[in-house]
This record gives sequence, C-alpha cells and structure tokens, in this order.
Amino acid sequence: MKRQMMTAVAVCALAFAAGCASTPSPAARTAGTEQTASTTPAPPATGVKADYPITADGATAFVADAETKWAEVSEYVARIQWARATNITFDTMWLESRANAEATELQVQLANQAAKFNEVQVDPVVRRKLNLLRLSLVLPAPNRPGAADELAQITTRLDSTYSTGKFDFKGHQITLDDASLILADSRDPEETKALYEGWRTISPVMRDDYARMVEIANEGSRELGFADTGALWRSGYDMPADDFAAETDRLWAQVKPFYENLHCYVRARLNAKYGDAVQPNHGPIRADLLGNMWSQQWGNIYDVVAPASGGASSYDLTELLKSTDYDATKMVKTGEGFYVSMGLDPLPQTFWERSQITRPRDREVVCHASAWNLDNADDIRIKMCTNVNGDDFYTVHHELGHNYYQRAYKNQPMLFRNGANDGFHEAIGDFVGLSALTPTYLNQIGLLKTTPGAEEDIPFLLKMALDKIAFLPFGLMVDRWRWDVFSGETAPAAYNTAWTADMLQYQGLVPPGPRPANAFDPGAKYHVPGNTPYTRYFLAAIYQFQFQRAACKQAGWTGPLHRCSVYGNKEVGARFNAMLQMGQSQPWQEAMKAFTGDDGNDASAIADYFAPLNVWLEEQNRGHQCGWSAA
Repeated sequence: MKRQMMTAVAVCALAFAAGCASTPSPAARTAGTEQTASTTPAPPATGVKADYPITADGATAFVADAETKWAEVSEYVARIQWARATNITFDTMWLESRANAEATELQVQLANQAAKFNEVQVDPVVRRKLNLLRLSLVLPAPNRPGAADELAQITTRLDSTYSTGKFDFKGHQITLDDASLILADSRDPEETKALYEGWRTISPVMRDDYARMVEIANEGSRELGFADTGALWRSGYDMPADDFAAETDRLWAQVKPFYENLHCYVRARLNAKYGDAVQPNHGPIRADLLGNMWSQQWGNIYDVVAPASGGASSYDLTELLKSTDYDATKMVKTGEGFYVSMGLDPLPQTFWERSQITRPRDREVVCHASAWNLDNADDIRIKMCTNVNGDDFYTVHHELGHNYYQRAYKNQPMLFRNGANDGFHEAIGDFVGLSALTPTYLNQIGLLKTTPGAEEDIPFLLKMALDKIAFLPFGLMVDRWRWDVFSGETAPAAYNTAWTADMLQYQGLVPPGPRPANAFDPGAKYHVPGNTPYTRYFLAAIYQFQFQRAACKQAGWTGPLHRCSVYGNKEVGARFNAMLQMGQSQPWQEAMKAFTGDDGNDASAIADYFAPLNVWLEEQNRGHQCGWSAA
C-alpha cells in the first residue's frame, strides 16, 4: 500500500481567522454564490470600540460586539485563504498576507480588550468567551504598527515555500507527493537516504524567517500576559499551562512501554533485512528506512516487518478499491455514507461543487489535506489531492469528521464554534477511521465478501500499530521542540541540533547521515512552517481509542475492540452528535464525559485495543536489547 501523508489534518495560517478545521468559527451566514474578482467585496472595517466600561455590563457588551465583528471578518479571510490554498500565485499570496494581517490586527485588539476584564466578576458564559478571546491566536502579533503585517508576510511566505517545494532526484525535479510515493516503496537504503535528505533541502531558507516569526509572536504573547507563545498554546486546555504539560507527560508514560516494544521488534527486522552496516540490532533506528518522510508512521514497511509466519493478509485495501473501480469521488461518497449511516445528514450539494478532491494539473496548490467551513454554516468542503489507495480511504473518513463537527456546532454562539479542544477536532475523524479500517466495515460496505478470522488479528494489529503507536512520540516531540524554541531555551543556531536530539529522545531515531550546518529539518514538516500546534495530534491519538471503546460498549459489541465497527448504529450516532453539538461551550472534560463517561484522558483504551499484539511483541523481543540509549 502506498501512503503519502499522515493522518491528514486541516491547517490554517491563523488559529482564529478562517473556516478550516480546528479553528474557532464566526457567526453563521447563508452561503452565497462564489464571487468573481470584479464583485469581491472590500474587506470589512476592522476593530471594535475601545471605551467599554470595565464592568460586568461592559464585558457583556464587548463580547457581543466582538462576536459580531468577527462574523464579518472571518468569512472574508477564509475565502481568501481558500483561494490561495487552491491556486498559489503571487497575487493570491499577496491577498492572503493582507487579509491575515487585517485579521491578526483585529484578533490582537480583541484579545487585549478581553484581558482588561480579567478582574471583573462576570457571568460564567461571558467569562469563558473572554478567556477564549485571549487564547484565540496561534501567533499573536504585538499591538504596534506594522507588526501584524510583517508577521502575516512571514507566515504566508513560509507556507508557500513549503507547498511549492521541489528537489532534484535522479536528474528530475520532484515534489513531496512524488518523493513520498517512492519512499513508501523503496527498499534501497541509498535511495531512501537521497529522498530523505533531498526533501530537506527545501527548508534551510526558512530558518531566518522562522526565527523572526518567533520574536514577533513572543512579543505579542507577552502583551497578552503569557511568558511566551508556547505558554499561550499550553493554556488552551481548560487547565493551567504547567498542568497540561505534566498531563501529556503522564499520557506518554502510559504508552511509552508499548512503543519501546514496537521499536525493538521493528529494529530487529530492519537489521535482518539490511545488516549491521545499515541498521544495527541495537540503539536507534535509521529514520529513512521507515517508509515515511518524517518517520511518523511506519505502515509502509509492513512487508519488511510482517510476522515470519502467518503475516500475510487475505486482502489489500488498495487493491480492493482499485478492483471495484473506486475513484476519488467514490471514496469521499463512501466516507459520507459512514456518517449518514449513524443518522447524520448528508453533505450539501455545494460540498461536491466546491471541494478540491483531486490535484489540479494546471496550477500550484496546497495538497496537504484539510477540511473547511467557509461561512460557518453549510459551506463545508475538503481540500485534498486524493489517490485511490488505503491511506487516502482512511483520510477521507478523517477529514469528513472535521466537516461534520463544524456543521454540528454551527448553532452555538460564534466564540463556541470550535472543538472542545483542538485534539477533539482531530480525534473525531480518527475515531470513525478506526471503524473504517476494520474488515468488519469493509464487509459491511461490500468491499470484502467475507471477514477474515482470528488468525489475521496479529497482522491487522501490527499494521495499525505501525501507524498509530509509531506516531505517538512524534506527536509529542514537535511541540516539545517548539516550546523550547519559544521559551528561548533553543536558540536559532541550535534549531536543527535540538530537533535531531528530540528525534533520538522521543522516537529513538537518527537521520541517515550527518546533517549540513545550514539544515532546518523542522521546516520540512508542514506544521512547523504552517504554524499549526501539534500536541493536538498526540491528544487525538489518545482520544480516538477512548471514543472507540465507549462507542463499542454503547453498541453492545462483545468481540475484540479492534474488530468493532459502529457503521449503521444510529444510537451511537445520536450520542456522538450530541457531543459534537456542544462545540467549545463547555470545558473539554464535559464533552468527553458526555460521550464516553470518562472525566479525563485515559490511554488505557490503547492497551485494551492492542493487548494481543503487545503480548506477541514481548515474545518476539526475547533475547533482544530493547531501548536505544545504550550503544
């Protein structure tokens, strides 16, 4: 199976400035027809009045005006961001940079005005909205002339540099899409090294821009009362920033032993294939051998690490899709069918008319998969460069989870139109994806004529672990690196050294060779130049299994958790949709409890799901030196 992207996600330049997934949304508007260049309205005038009395009534009035103003600005910005993402030109980059600057200026103004009411006793709903305004920016510009414009130019430039990146491979210029497909299948360590290092030649030019962006954002974060931008990010989870960091450490401690077992097993199989000169049987794993450009998912090398006996699956999802004449649109239609089977409404016709489902051949676009709600009512869309394969079959189920979440909370007040936290927004589609990959579901929709027996459980679980468990340390380390960058612990000159050290500490991986002095490897991962906080994906990797365990229990499922599909279960769908409709109106713990009954995070559901595999891995690892700290 060829896999070219991670569990796909939606990304925006601003955390609170557009209608793509994982961003707070503005008040609803009725979707209209697309505007042409000659009829595009002028940007709304930004700003709200600055003379609200510092009283409870003043706070209520300010919040109401802020919501109204954001409703005016947000759709305008979202449509420009969509235009740039689906047609990268000098002009669309210019337009997005200007729109983002205008939106950032408004966000900074609203956040600073919200902070004036910190000591005022107000209604709990108003207090929650005030807090969300303070936390609304991923990259807050300081409140001084020119700062928002400079920040917007930098972020647009970083994003576009990544999205248009190409490098020379065997005499041809290739894109990330091309490189990822080759890397997924290559078993030549010289070739995988060339691909791994080649893609990272696109990012050194980003380093100075990135360092300047950090300076500007930190200045803005301090104006809002945070020590730095990392502290601002960690404050968005209904708990103190330090408590949140400790909570992620606790969750990692729950799952790290399982990851170490998987790492030990995979390293031994790589050693058996390539020998000591390429991959020793001790210490870290060489990152380029794992079939993924960022070594964050390892499913592409299943053929290398499959069980020595009984490792063959009776089906290949990619081949099933191709043999039954699936195309990209049919894959998305099938994803929609899952949500409809649970009692949710079909997607609107405009979704099919306005989405980018396949890669256009006549222009540069951002291929990184994302889900959008441009008017925060019903103009929901996905943006993908879909291939007919098993990976993208999962991706469409995931992306539609964003869209169904967006539509479910559209009737909340504007400031509550978001996921319970950003991890929820990612976990919704991942939870559905857990069902979508089961042979149970593939049989339910007619792709499989018969469901394999228990003899295929270990191969199935190993494939899942190569993606789901292998991802966990990467999901943690990206923001661990950024938190140190924002705090100043990691200076620009040490950016790459720190990134490589974090790879070793968390993933137990090393690059295939020495990195050049000007390397900026973090910039070769979209979410870094795209400025998307990443801990959300680590949380989503935990939440999805909590959701799965709870949903299967509600459905009365008594078999192994990894075989459970909730396709067609309208009772689960009703409880699921009730959680989605809450949006961000309550602390995330309340949303979690509404669906699962749990009061907080619990990684034990991962242990439940993968229990048979962990026992098997421990047996395979007997006699091996696991871990990677010792040479």
